Amino acid sequence: MPSSYPPPGLSRPAAPPTFREKINRFWLRVTEGLELNQLWSQFEKDARASYRLYSKDLDNRPEDLTHGRRVLHVARQFFWAVLEKLSPARRLLLLIALVLLIFNPEFGWHDQAGNMHVVSFEYRLVGGLVLLLVLILEVGDRVVMKRDLEIAREIQGWLLPNHPPAIPGFEVAFQTRPANTVAGDYYDMFFRPGRSPEDQRVLLAVADVAGKSIPAAMLMATFQASLRTLAVTHSSLRELITSVNRYACTNSQGGLRFTTAFLAELDPATRTLTYINAGHNQPMLCRKSGMLERLDIGGLPIGITADAQYESGCVALGSGDWLVIFTDGVVEAVNTLDEEYGEQRLLAIVASGANATPTEMMQRILTGLDVFVGNTPQHDDVTCLLLKVT
Repeated sequence: MPSSYPPPGLSRPAAPPTFREKINRFWLRVTEGLELNQLWSQFEKDARASYRLYSKDLDNRPEDLTHGRRVLHVARQFFWAVLEKLSPARRLLLLIALVLLIFNPEFGWHDQAGNMHVVSFEYRLVGGLVLLLVLILEVGDRVVMKRDLEIAREIQGWLLPNHPPAIPGFEVAFQTRPANTVAGDYYDMFFRPGRSPEDQRVLLAVADVAGKSIPAAMLMATFQASLRTLAVTHSSLRELITSVNRYACTNSQGGLRFTTAFLAELDPATRTLTYINAGHNQPMLCRKSGMLERLDIGGLPIGITADAQYESGCVALGSGDWLVIFTDGVVEAVNTLDEEYGEQRLLAIVASGANATPTEMMQRILTGLDVFVGNTPQHDDVTCLLLKVT
C-alpha cells in the first residue's frame, strides 16, 4: 500500500510566500495599512507643521529685493533655520553630504600615446551615505524622545479622570486632544467634602496653561496637585482659587507661565453653580428656552500676581440646560483658509442637538471640528467639558 504524505496527524508544510505576497507584506509593514489618501493627508499635515516650525525663523522684511532675489533670500534663511536645528557635529556632516552630492569631479590625463584617461570618484554615493547617517542619528533621537514623551503622556493620563462622577440629575462628558504628545490643558471633576456629610459639592475645573508640550504639561501637573490638595479643605471657592493662585505665583517665572482656569462648585441638591472665571474662555450656559448666558465673573489668570482678587458668580440651573466649558483650542482652530472655527459654530452644534446626551454631543462637536479643520495641523490643545441638567 503506498504511504500517504504527510503522515496522519501532521499538516503539510506551508508553501513559501510568493514574490507578490512578500511585496504586500512589505507595503503593509511600511504603511501600517493606511490607504494612499490617508498617507497623503498625513504627509500634508507633517509638511504644514514642519514649515510652521521652520518659518518662525524666517525674516521676510527685505521688500526692496526683486522677486528672484527675495526667493533666494528666503531659501537661504530656510536652509539656516533647518541647519540650526541640528547639533554642530550633525550640521558639519550635513554640509559634507551636500557638498559630496553636488561636487563630483573627474580627473583626466593623456598618456605618451596621446590617449585620454579619465578617472571619476563616486562622491555622490559617499554623500548619500553620510546623509543617511545624519538621518539615522536624528531618527534615533526622535525614537528616544518619543518613548520619553509616551511615558510622560501615560503619567499625565493618570492625573485626568477617565469617567465623570455619577451626579443625580446631571449628565457629564469631557474629552481632550493634545496638540503634541503631552498637553497643557487640564480638566477635572470630583466631589469635594462639605461641612457635613449631606453638604457634598462637585468641583468642576477646566484650565489651560500658557505654552505647549513638556513645559506646559509640567505646570499642568503642578496645578492639578495644588488644586486637589487644597480642595480637601473646608474653604469657599474664592479662598480655594486664591490659595491656588498664590502657590502658582511661586513658580510662574514672574507671571510668564500663567494659567487660565474656570472653577465651579455644583450643589446637586439645589442645582446651583458657583463659579470663578480666571481669565478663561467664557463658558456657555445654553438655557432650554434658547437663551445664552456667559459665565464671565472672576479675575486674572492664575500665576500672574499673588495678590489678585477674585469675584464669584452664581447661577441656577434648570432641566434641559447645557453648560459648555472649553479651551481656546476649540474656537481658535483654523482650517486651510486660515479661518477660525469660532464660537458660533460651536453654539450651532449645541443648539441643534439639545436632546442628545453629553457623550453624543461631544462626538458631534469633535466631528464638526475635524470636518472644519481638514488637513490643517492642530496648533493647540483641544478640551471640552459638557454638563446637561436632566
